[in-house]
Amino acid sequence: MTDTHNRVVVIPAIGIGQILSWGASYYLPAVLVQPIARDTQWPTPWIVGALSVGLLISGLVSPRVGRLIECYGGRPVLAGSAVLLAIGLILQGFAPGIEMMVAAWVVIGVGMGAGLYDPAFSTLARLYGDGARSAITQVTLFGGLASTVCWPLSAWFVEQLGWRGTSFAYAAIELAIVLPLYWFGVPREARAEPAPRPPAASPRARREDRFLLIVLGACMTLASVVMTVISVHLLAILQSRGLSLTEAVGLGMLIGPAQVGSRIIEAAFGRKHNPIWSLVVSTATVAIGLATLLGQVELIATGLILYGAGSGLRSIARGTVPLAMFGREGYAVLMGWLAMPVLIASALSPSLGDLLILHLGIRDTVVVLTALGVVTTGLAVILVPKALRRGMGAA
Repeated sequence: MTDTHNRVVVIPAIGIGQILSWGASYYLPAVLVQPIARDTQWPTPWIVGALSVGLLISGLVSPRVGRLIECYGGRPVLAGSAVLLAIGLILQGFAPGIEMMVAAWVVIGVGMGAGLYDPAFSTLARLYGDGARSAITQVTLFGGLASTVCWPLSAWFVEQLGWRGTSFAYAAIELAIVLPLYWFGVPREARAEPAPRPPAASPRARREDRFLLIVLGACMTLASVVMTVISVHLLAILQSRGLSLTEAVGLGMLIGPAQVGSRIIEAAFGRKHNPIWSLVVSTATVAIGLATLLGQVELIATGLILYGAGSGLRSIARGTVPLAMFGREGYAVLMGWLAMPVLIASALSPSLGDLLILHLGIRDTVVVLTALGVVTTGLAVILVPKALRRGMGAA
């Protein structure tokens, strides 16, 4: 595989596929929940819970997806994800009851597990090895546009076609656009035998590797918990500070540009430092940003910008740090296992946030999340000496 020649095709193909696949899955319920509830009278918590079911399933299938990518390469797995998402969306469009809706999200969950960031990162690592860092960063720049592109598109579909027609429209997009992008834009790879187990579970793994994997997995999982709870409850948190809904929405919109901005900075200067520093900066800025939300109202905008910047860097570090620390060999399998607790935690985190707010109140919930952010930063700092000692600089 010729690195420089194929990046021109591969990165846009995967990047556009990520925009449309995130829009057809993770970001879709935000637009469809209310139209579905009005049309069907199904309980809103069940409709929202379908996304949690999808995330849970995506986490459970991630280790298997990693092994498939390690064995066959990313092309057939990513292409298969487009087909699975289309099937799930078609089932959703035809769903006569909430049971079929949940079943549809089981299928969509498998498609998410096979087609969102972690499989995309694994595909890039298979193609470019230790030089995949810049490719991963560039793909996250595409992915960061998913909500910006697809929320308005979804709203337009709903207005023109209804929620069922929107499901069918996204299924058509997956089959007519995403599937060809992956099939023709991602090179075919020769079959290879994957490592039989992730390094953390192998009896031959060194004690240091097991320790590092546990710390890295805990760091990523806690970060996912914090960010998922914030994404679900941000407006309530901001309104608890005395802001109106309009003001809260306006401030919340700062997060997206901050995410993209931090990724652009990483793309421009990331090669100059070890990716472990991106993880440390990501976790630290999230913790500082959350702490700022507890301070003066005038500083909330600053806190949200810091939080957004850290969140944007996290998506990159999620793919680049494991590659830098453990190398290309077995990377897809490793990413599958690391993704499992992250995605399962994402599925459970909205309910955790509800419980925290119910029993502690909103302010103390933010205190708990800030404390978790500090712990996450501590876990990232623990990894620094080992990551630097391994000499895997920015590739």
